[in-house]
Amino acid sequence: KSKKAKMSSYETLPKRDVLARGPIQAADWSPYIDNGGTVMAIGGKDFVIIGGDTRISDGSYGIHTRNGTKICQVAESCVIASSGQQAERLFLWKRLQDQAKRYRFECNENISAQSMAQYLSNTLYFRRFYPIYTFNILAGMHEGKGGVWIYDAIGSYELVPYGVTGSASALMTSVLDNQVLFQSQQKNFKELTLDETLILFKDVFVGASERDIYTGDAVEYAIITNDGIQFDRFDLHKD
Repeated sequence: KSKKAKMSSYETLPKRDVLARGPIQAADWSPYIDNGGTVMAIGGKDFVIIGGDTRISDGSYGIHTRNGTKICQVAESCVIASSGQQAERLFLWKRLQDQAKRYRFECNENISAQSMAQYLSNTLYFRRFYPIYTFNILAGMHEGKGGVWIYDAIGSYELVPYGVTGSASALMTSVLDNQVLFQSQQKNFKELTLDETLILFKDVFVGASERDIYTGDAVEYAIITNDGIQFDRFDLHKD
């Protein structure tokens, strides 16, 4: 047999001059981007307030829009607020709204906040190997009280008195620890009224917008009670 016939298959392939094209580098592309911003919810005796800022960033110093919502009413009884990637949260919200409509059609009643909380967990967990890149808070009335459910990206969740996710979460959570749970002053503990909670809610967002470049422009929020859901907004710094 000829020498050429004895050559292995890989030796007959055309050679590529790797060194001439520079050093080999690992691909740095990712399907995910954190569009910044912060969402928060605070539960009370017979109410819950949930909201998020409206600044959508590009993951660096650029701003895509100053009027991008981070909250959505996904059912008759509950509102979701999501930080993370804008495209992913829009997809997730549509999925939850479709499920609420299907539930109403099949069961002839509106889905409860507790049931929606479980469905959201199932949805996120189902995608755990290719996660939906959002960090969510769901709010609604639960057993007559304000319920706040906070999630990680793969569906682990917990019913909490308040919750914060997003770029300013470390700043805001410490304030709520002190002003809602009175963790450092237990003897002064008291349940906040709706008006007191709303003032605190606004103050915390205003303070965070002064220190976190990804949180700003405005805050959209919802007040949920046994009588229904009311939406409103207030402005933050726009620099």
